[in-house]
Amino acid sequence: MPHVVSIVGGKDSGKTTLLEKIVLEFKKRNFKVGTIKHHKSDFEIDVPGKDSWRHACAGADVVAISSPERFALVARADREKSIDEIVALMGEMDIVFTEGYKGENKPKIEIFRPSEGRGRLLSSPDELVAVVTDAPVDPGVPVFGLEDTLGLTDYLERLFLTGRGAKNNER
Repeated sequence: MPHVVSIVGGKDSGKTTLLEKIVLEFKKRNFKVGTIKHHKSDFEIDVPGKDSWRHACAGADVVAISSPERFALVARADREKSIDEIVALMGEMDIVFTEGYKGENKPKIEIFRPSEGRGRLLSSPDELVAVVTDAPVDPGVPVFGLEDTLGLTDYLERLFLTGRGAKNNER
């Protein structure tokens, strides 16, 4: 099972931007990276009017879409899947990052921007592995600036992936 790390923070704090940068850096280092975006309500992954969307509207419980470049599986759910259930479907990954999942019991990197109007961190100190911020804070874990993607990635690689076999030696 790969390590799972959640990126958390307030609305519009920069979670997606940070996640994009981290994924790019881990891919440069030849790691297999998965991501999970948490959404609080229903969503559509297929385009209304297209065949696979029509299959789902007709009542199919599972719809698969496949091409030489991509594969997607859309299934109806009777409950929200846990992070571990989703990760198990992803295949062999070195690390999986989630965006959101503030309430889940996974190590967290919190983006903390006091300019958002919050005066304190969302996460408790025992949940955190790092904080990314533009303010002076001492949360008891390593702190990185908003643009220090390389430093954060180096830290995460050492913390979670050192000794994970050939991947580290390919660089």
